[in-house]
Amino acid sequence: MNKVYILLGANLGNPMKQLQDARAHIDHDIGRIIVQSSIYETEAWGIEDQPVFLNQVIFVETLLDASAVLACCQKIESKLGRVRQEKWGARLIDIDILYFNDERIETPHMVIPHPYIHLRKFTLIPLCEIAEDYIHPLLHLSNKELLVAASTEDPLSVKKFMPQ
Repeated sequence: MNKVYILLGANLGNPMKQLQDARAHIDHDIGRIIVQSSIYETEAWGIEDQPVFLNQVIFVETLLDASAVLACCQKIESKLGRVRQEKWGARLIDIDILYFNDERIETPHMVIPHPYIHLRKFTLIPLCEIAEDYIHPLLHLSNKELLVAASTEDPLSVKKFMPQ
């Protein structure tokens, strides 16, 4: 069984529903969701002049290989209305593979571990909630250690989302 950490994010439309729909599709098309983090409200990273994001990390067990998981993630994004326009721009849904087992994969279409994990608190905070001791296969640091380092470099706000 393959073990995959996936980051979900949305800041257009109804982000809570988009995350819920993404989880349902992932559970049906990719594999069973074993654990999920809280949902976090986060300032946009990269292009900051846009609505805040809701982000969540999930841990999935799957029989699929990494390329099949990526294909399913992209298919789910399309089903949920994602149109790829601007890198780091606003979006209805974003589904990123963070880790796949402890593998290092680099192809023209996929880089695992995700190349920005260590720079982004909006990824590391929910990731640490469910896997703080997981060791990054390239950097050889735990997610918790990566978060400590990122906290001095990434000033953007990340806080647990409290629906009203």
